[in-house]
Amino acid sequence: MSTAPFRRIVTGHDSAGNAIIQEDGPPPRAQRIGGEIGPMFYEVWNTRATPAPIDRASGEPAEEGIILAPPKNGTRIRVLDIPPEDARIATITPEEAQAHFAEVGAGAASSHSSVGSRHAFMHRTETVDYGIVLEGELVLIVDDGETVVRAGDIVIQRGTNHGWANRSDRNCRIAFILIDGAFEEGLA
Repeated sequence: MSTAPFRRIVTGHDSAGNAIIQEDGPPPRAQRIGGEIGPMFYEVWNTRATPAPIDRASGEPAEEGIILAPPKNGTRIRVLDIPPEDARIATITPEEAQAHFAEVGAGAASSHSSVGSRHAFMHRTETVDYGIVLEGELVLIVDDGETVVRAGDIVIQRGTNHGWANRSDRNCRIAFILIDGAFEEGLA
């Protein structure tokens, strides 16, 4: 699986208010989720409020580990490297799928059940997610349909039940910008 590094460049302001490069390096938090067949998560940045405060040079709000959803009233950007699917995904139990999501603080997001699940990692979050495929391809699976997304495609995922399948023979790298959302009455 290709997991070539990428840079996270953060700008800020010096004491005179001039724009500066505050940080330049790899994302500080990276972790494989779901064992050897799971995706690699690279946490890039998060915000804790809307509008997001802009100050001189405070840096990213601190977090421990990898958390699936953005902070309440905030945002999150991450990059995932999703390897080609392994045959073992087809045998994942609902309990194992829930444990996979629990690794990122979202066990309740898993919607895999032994009857009728379209993919072992189907899930739903109360967020609006912009997914931008950087390289490779994935299959976006929803309750009623699926479509192949390729490099350059952008998915706007609006709190829907969905899963991602890499049915190709190479890694897919996708960037996600997650925005805290609120379900309309009757959709939760």
